[in-house]
Amino acid sequence: MSHPLTSSKPADTIGQLDKGIAAVEAQPRRMGYVERLRGFGGDGANLRLLVLIAILLAAFGLVIGEQLFSAASLQSMAYQLPELGILSLAMMVTLLSGGINLSVIATANLCALTMAAILTRFVPGSEGAAWVLIQVAALAAGFAVAALIGLVNGFVIAYLRVSPILATLGTMTLVKGISVGTTRGNVISGFPEPIVFIGNGAVLGIPVALLVFAAAALPLAIMLNRTPLGAAIYMIGSNERATRFSGIQTRRVILKVYLISSLLAAVAAIVMMARFNSANASYGESYLLVTILAAVLGGINPMGGFGKVSGLVLALVMLQIISSAFNLLNFSAFLTLAIWGGILIAVAGTTQLRQRLRGG
Repeated sequence: MSHPLTSSKPADTIGQLDKGIAAVEAQPRRMGYVERLRGFGGDGANLRLLVLIAILLAAFGLVIGEQLFSAASLQSMAYQLPELGILSLAMMVTLLSGGINLSVIATANLCALTMAAILTRFVPGSEGAAWVLIQVAALAAGFAVAALIGLVNGFVIAYLRVSPILATLGTMTLVKGISVGTTRGNVISGFPEPIVFIGNGAVLGIPVALLVFAAAALPLAIMLNRTPLGAAIYMIGSNERATRFSGIQTRRVILKVYLISSLLAAVAAIVMMARFNSANASYGESYLLVTILAAVLGGINPMGGFGKVSGLVLALVMLQIISSAFNLLNFSAFLTLAIWGGILIAVAGTTQLRQRLRGG
């Protein structure tokens, strides 16, 4: 499988998505232009990302030239960003609650394998309404598997009080074991055209996968910023004990958080299997680090309680620009992963240092 971040995304589509999310997260009172930029995403995190993106574009543009902004490079990113973006959303929602979901990749792969098995077993030879219904049933089965995994994670974490990192690590190992054991590590491929179209088709020049990402990001932004459930998630991430004493059913909220995370992983599974026209138990394993990196870089507090979807989107764009430049400069994929790890450490350390300086 190709490296998760290998190119960049069309500027006009980025603008449309960012504007939509920014509108959801806009402050109700009237503010000046500069004040709105500073508050965009909270604590100026998004403004800093926008500045960094501009600097990176200028720097890489000077080193690489027009090749970085070629139509092929931009189009390639537009097709590759959505799967990582949706998985990052799945990671983000758990981080906001003060937890983490290490099983998002394993969940996505098992969902993809479930859907792939049904599609390849029953679609060939079917016609008419049956041909359509089988595909719908396959997708429904994938979401059912995701819901089950999410409920297991949520129950173990919320009701048995197991640490999220230990619970989801166990789930990740269990789910991957099931995936490898049932398929013996083999690839399942050959899906109907409508499924493949989700990962490789375009509507009015916009990749369908990118539209799927937008369809996941915008409702999540609305939920987090405009609903009681979203407010409860932020409160739990800030102080779960105080939230529980305020009368909120924190266990139910945490259960819903991990359910939402797993369902988002199922959406990512559809995009992944559609783009590669295949499913495997080991696809996207390098995504796990990058989903956490994107979330933290986007201003999501790894301890919970703070962060915006718009920040995550900007972080994904920034990482894609860096990755595309590295790819054009012929950097090793392993070296790129090492650099991602270094960036994660630097961002997390800078965030903690800033908080201590403010507290002091």
